[in-house]
Amino acid sequence: MPQWLSNQLMRAFHAKNRRKIRLLNDCWFFYRTRETGQTEQVK
Repeated sequence: MPQWLSNQLMRAFHAKNRRKIRLLNDCWFFYRTRETGQTEQVK
């Protein structure tokens, strides 16, 4: 997980900002599926 995303998630959890947590979580899953999809295409 990128450090900037981890930092923003920690801030959102401390602020109990559910909307931001959900948005960042969606961003992480999108990023992760895109990254794993690229490595499979290279093989």
